Amino acid sequence: MIPDTDPRFSGNLLLKALRPKDRALLAPYLELRECRRSEVLFETGEDVSFISFPSGSSVAALVITMRDGRTVEVATVGYEGAIGGVVSQGSLPAFSRAVVQIAGPMLRLETQRLQEAKAASPALRNLFTRYSDCLLAQVLQSVACNALHPIEERCARWILGLQDRLGSEVLPITHELLADLLGVQRSYLTRTLKSLQQQELIQVRRGRIIVSNRPALEAKACECHRAVKQHFETVLGAVYGTSGTLIALRPAAS
Repeated sequence: MIPDTDPRFSGNLLLKALRPKDRALLAPYLELRECRRSEVLFETGEDVSFISFPSGSSVAALVITMRDGRTVEVATVGYEGAIGGVVSQGSLPAFSRAVVQIAGPMLRLETQRLQEAKAASPALRNLFTRYSDCLLAQVLQSVACNALHPIEERCARWILGLQDRLGSEVLPITHELLADLLGVQRSYLTRTLKSLQQQELIQVRRGRIIVSNRPALEAKACECHRAVKQHFETVLGAVYGTSGTLIALRPAAS
């Protein structure tokens, strides 16, 4: 199959932004697999020998776990990017845990294969460098958000980010998982979701959250959601639709 028509590349915007000749560098080594919800891609301290590219509606998160068992999400990655050894020059120990939030297809690539492709193509290297900068911006903004912003604003920010990736008002997320990702007790999160529902911003159902009023939810969220989106727009040339869904990334420069 000719790489520029390979359907595997269409589900992930980072791969889709590659030029045909750069896709050809990766195509023979990409493995498509279905990932289950809560599946661990790698644990803290493990050597990261593979990069995972969420495709379609699949979503993964980088999670920090403390000694007392508490967890908090520091970055969420969907079809706009990749998770794993994107920056490193080889197999290095992971600082965080990577876990699948929303089940679905993912493309997997050996880290070494990406390094070889970077060495062969300045354009591909440039695209992944720009994405790495955006991923770091998301992590840094998450740190600031977790430290400074109230739970309602943080929760609204997180819901908006998931809707951006799924392109749907119905978000298949449980109270328990969202509480873990936000680093709060489930009872605290339940009160927060109830408040957002009373403001008619969302509807809470068993195993899912429905966004009822996105503009009002954006107004409720802290500035972190907008700040990260603006950085993606500036650095990666991200294009968003009216619903906030990411549509495309600027192709890699020649």
